[in-house]
Amino acid sequence: MIPARYSQILFGFILSGLMSCIVSGLSTFRALGLGPDFPALWAGNWAVSWALAFPTVLVVAPIARRIVGRLTA
Repeated sequence: MIPARYSQILFGFILSGLMSCIVSGLSTFRALGLGPDFPALWAGNWAVSWALAFPTVLVVAPIARRIVGRLTA
């Protein structure tokens, strides 16, 4: 079990993984179609996307939380 103090990092890891999987899959499909090499191309694109998405989520999430806090009562 992972300690609760890492929950925000784990949340960012899972969120960025799922989001980058969906977006890279859609982008790969739109650019290349469903060819026989689609899964391998998608996996490669996903790896690159996730490598960028994870640190981005860690940096941007606190900013987004502050913005939401200011916009809500």
